[in-house]
Amino acid sequence: MNEYAELLNHELSRADVRTLAAALRAGDLSSFELTQHFLKRIEQQQSRLNTFITIDVEGALAAAKSADIKIRNGEAQPLTGIPWVCKDVFCTSGLRTTCGSRMLSGFVAPYESTATSRIRASGAVMLGKTNMDEFAMGSSNENSFFGPVANPWDLSRVPGGSSGGSAAAVAAGQAPLATGTDTGGSIRQPASFCGVVGLKPTYGRVSRYGMIAFASSLDQGGVFARSVEDCSTLFATMAGFDPLDSTSAAREDDWLDALRNGVPPSSPSPLRLGMPRQYFNGLRGDAEECLEAARKTLESLGHTVTEVDLPHSRPAIPAYYVISGAEASANLSRFDGVRYGRRAEDAVDLRTLYVQSRTDGFGTEVKRRILTGTYALSVGYYEAYYQKAQRIRRLIQQDFLTAFADVDVLLAPTTPGPAFRREELTHDPVAMYQQDIYTTPVSLAGLPAMTLPCGFIEGLPYGMQLIAPHFREDLLLSLGVHFQQSTDWHRQTADAAVLS
Repeated sequence: MNEYAELLNHELSRADVRTLAAALRAGDLSSFELTQHFLKRIEQQQSRLNTFITIDVEGALAAAKSADIKIRNGEAQPLTGIPWVCKDVFCTSGLRTTCGSRMLSGFVAPYESTATSRIRASGAVMLGKTNMDEFAMGSSNENSFFGPVANPWDLSRVPGGSSGGSAAAVAAGQAPLATGTDTGGSIRQPASFCGVVGLKPTYGRVSRYGMIAFASSLDQGGVFARSVEDCSTLFATMAGFDPLDSTSAAREDDWLDALRNGVPPSSPSPLRLGMPRQYFNGLRGDAEECLEAARKTLESLGHTVTEVDLPHSRPAIPAYYVISGAEASANLSRFDGVRYGRRAEDAVDLRTLYVQSRTDGFGTEVKRRILTGTYALSVGYYEAYYQKAQRIRRLIQQDFLTAFADVDVLLAPTTPGPAFRREELTHDPVAMYQQDIYTTPVSLAGLPAMTLPCGFIEGLPYGMQLIAPHFREDLLLSLGVHFQQSTDWHRQTADAAVLS
């Protein structure tokens, strides 16, 4: 039995993209076999984890056959034949896109998002669409019309949100790669809770065309994987200017081209790292211990660490929820039962049609945010809430710019602690919103950030957050690779919990 046959029998679900690609190109493994393996694993675990809304068996096997032809003809790209999964917020032509909502439970987009079309063009094989908080509004993946997602490390706990299905799928070995979106922490928080790597790029780095909007000035597509190197490959495939998105950044970098050609991130020269004082006030002691251990590891690799100030971090949560709610109120107004979305069947007039369609189509959290945003935009309250939140946003962004004058990258917690229990916070929205305390400032500033595993708390994974200046994802990826070369947190698996 050769090494790849042994891999097929034992470790296929945990293999990195480089190993899988080498097996495919050597002919020791076909994409069709690889895809069948992951589809079977999804089927075995779906009833316990509920990671998927739509599993595309027919489409995945057809794409795998096409990938095998490309590989045999010597036309393979770095991701050709590699399975991946897609958060159900990206429009996919011919396959329904629900956003985890009853409102769109039967919606099939007539076009493809730019991000997913680029991944498909690379020859990667999409297995299906992952579960998520409705319209990306949530921090626990308990707000989906299709039911909550379970955390593979402990089925009684949440995987985080809103991209919880994608994070849990990667953590459970259902796919090596996944897409997600991050508006206020929806990639980074579930990555921390599930013990995987999650990258939120700079706002504008990944096209939002075909990504159903929650808050247009904050939404950004990103990626999940078990390692930083694997994250970098999928990220580079998605990234780049798109004329179909007016907020897309017209910027290209040589290091992005290198990643697209299969060159992994290299270890960086010694960097100056900053730890924000404000992010450690009130942080759980065991979480602080994980970050302190990570700091010592980074210092042992030659990097220096100092404290920095981000003085306007405290009002980030209220500012974020005012701004995102206001934008959600505007964006979701189109789902009225006439132009888009589910239509109430027994409405007797136009007003009743609007009311019943939106009442039945939206869940509680989505309604709460629409109402909050509408109130903040209303006459008499616009200046007191929305304009003030925007002024706070500018102060937060300036804090980061000031800090980056002295350091290259910031090292911070991602979450206050590990994954909490299901239904623990569902009746306390403010406590739920506080789960985003360390991620929303980054989103308001439009910065790139990455979460990667750095320890365990009570048997549950915990992640640290690296934050870089605008368009310096290369610093995050290089530093992350350097850290993972010296640690094995990212190699720990949740199999025992999932399969017991």
